[in-house]
Amino acid sequence: MSLRNPYGDFEVTDPQAMRALAHPVRLAALSYLQKNGPATATQLSEHVGASPSVTSWHLRHLASFGLVSDGPPPDGVADRRQRWWQAVARGFRFEMPDTLEGAEAGRQLMATMMNQALDSARHWLAETEPTLDPEWSRVTGSANTRVHLTIDELEALENAIQDLIAPYVQRGDEGAPADARPVRMIRMVLPDTIDRPS
Repeated sequence: MSLRNPYGDFEVTDPQAMRALAHPVRLAALSYLQKNGPATATQLSEHVGASPSVTSWHLRHLASFGLVSDGPPPDGVADRRQRWWQAVARGFRFEMPDTLEGAEAGRQLMATMMNQALDSARHWLAETEPTLDPEWSRVTGSANTRVHLTIDELEALENAIQDLIAPYVQRGDEGAPADARPVRMIRMVLPDTIDRPS
């Protein structure tokens, strides 16, 4: 399997790793670390809905697949006995495997990712959008567009979108202009089936 990867994301190809990430606590922990940087299991626990000991177990499970690793404590933290965790990459990606077991694992992960993306969008609409400056509200939004594409056309379109976004991802927070702010771009590509006449 060859994943195109202009963002430098962690490539998940093992169905067992997909199953591991499909757990809501694990996916939430990884997402938090990717967004906020290193944290302890105790710090993460309040954000992922699990106790510190359960969160620590999930982090070790993610580490066994190379998704997280031990991280450096932040500057100024004197207690070196705490275990700090970090994501190994800013994001991750996967393609649906072509085996029966792999496809089921991929579907489980996709379902968890979609659920968390929808929760994030609902939270943004209720909590964040009402507080935005009018100019930022104006450029937000969503689209629901149906197009007829071949597989090659869809792949080319996805590649073009990724290439367009990649420079902004690659520059990171530190390379962004002073007036930039975090923007979450949630994109779902959902090919439909074709009912053929009998």
